[in-house]
Amino acid sequence: MKKIEWGNFIHSDPNVLLGKPVVKGTRLAVEFILGLYAEGWAEDQILENYPNLTKESLLAVFAYTHGRPSPSPHRSSAG
Repeated sequence: MKKIEWGNFIHSDPNVLLGKPVVKGTRLAVEFILGLYAEGWAEDQILENYPNLTKESLLAVFAYTHGRPSPSPHRSSAG
């Protein structure tokens, strides 16, 4: 299977949804799409309800969540 380059499908813009990562060409945030899956939506349902999305863009959502750097742990400055 061909590796999905999430950067071709996902981007952040401070002027769109406060900079949350979205699928390019939409205002659909990565977290929103993941929420649809978490609620039990099937890929076909998502594609039917959001025709601007493609199978590749949905795969890119998962590639993004897998490939992005983990948040740094918070360190206390007290000491």
